[in-house]
Order: sequence, then C-alpha cells, then structure tokens
Amino acid sequence: MVNCQDDTCTINSIITIDAKGQIILPKDLREKANFKPNDKLAIVTCEKDGAICCLMMIKTEKLTDAVTKTLSPLLKAVTTQKG
Repeated sequence: MVNCQDDTCTINSIITIDAKGQIILPKDLREKANFKPNDKLAIVTCEKDGAICCLMMIKTEKLTDAVTKTLSPLLKAVTTQKG
C-alpha cells in the first residue's frame, strides 16, 4: 500500500470469523503482504453512520507513510466537500 503507484482495491479472499472472534489470513495473502510471525499490524477503520464499514491492516513500521500517502488525500477530499 505504501509503495503503490496506482492503488487498486481487489477482493483477495473471503474469510470467516470463528466462535472466538478470530480470523485466519490465508497463506497466499500473508505471503503477498509479506506478513511474518510477530509482525505488528495497525488496524485502521472507517465509519459510516456510527458503524465501522471498512478495516485496513498496515504494518506498524509503514503506518506513518501509509497514513500520509493514502489517507491525507482522502481527508482533504472529505474536508473540502460542500455539505
């Protein structure tokens, strides 16, 4: 995400939340995201009408760059919209 030139959103997998509230990220997705054991991930959420509608996982070491590059333009667009 941090190094993406032309950001593209895709559905990579469908996962299930188990009875304990846990999820398993498929191996191919973990490999593609370069997630390793003991990596720390920040969970960034978007809300609509008081409910979380989107979740984004970002490695904590990439968080500052990701927020600056990805969310700043979005926030700018939202704050400049006329209500």
